[in-house]
Amino acid sequence: MGGSARAIASWSGRVIAWFVILGAVAVLAAAVVVPRLGGATPYTVLTSSMEPGFPPGTLVVVRPVPIEEISTGDVITYQLESGDPTVVTHRVVGLSTTLGGEQSLVTQGDSNDIPDAAPVQPVQVKGRLWYSVPYLGRISNVINGDQRQVGVYVVVGALLGYAAFMFGGSVRERRRRRPSGTEVPAEHHTTSV
Repeated sequence: MGGSARAIASWSGRVIAWFVILGAVAVLAAAVVVPRLGGATPYTVLTSSMEPGFPPGTLVVVRPVPIEEISTGDVITYQLESGDPTVVTHRVVGLSTTLGGEQSLVTQGDSNDIPDAAPVQPVQVKGRLWYSVPYLGRISNVINGDQRQVGVYVVVGALLGYAAFMFGGSVRERRRRRPSGTEVPAEHHTTSV
């Protein structure tokens, strides 16, 4: 009985360890790898203006799109002023065109009562929402770009090391289970004279 309880505990520990590994890989993929491969940029929602859908701490990943592809209802991230790194993520609630034919967007936070004061010009738009992950933005805010890159390498190295350790443990376990007596029994020969 003790051997089977130990085997169940060992198996449970491995399952939990693999879930942790897969969870860490999923977080890294959502926050760093997928945006980079998709030509997107991750941002963190800092205020409650987009609640309840995007509470503070939500990681929003936006991809650049032509202004013509943005429509009412889309969530966009835009600069408050062209060239200023400060950005806002709000929903497009209207489209407008100036007398000169230039398009602009009317935006509003989901929890705000009125639209934003100034229309958003195409040059201000950083991109349209691709996907979001609640709370992951808080982690992203704690570390800067260089630290994030080093962190990715450290976490990937640690995960690969842990996977190698688990694999090595499995190989050692199989070797222990083999019977130690691998002697081949002697055959009985009879000879007739």
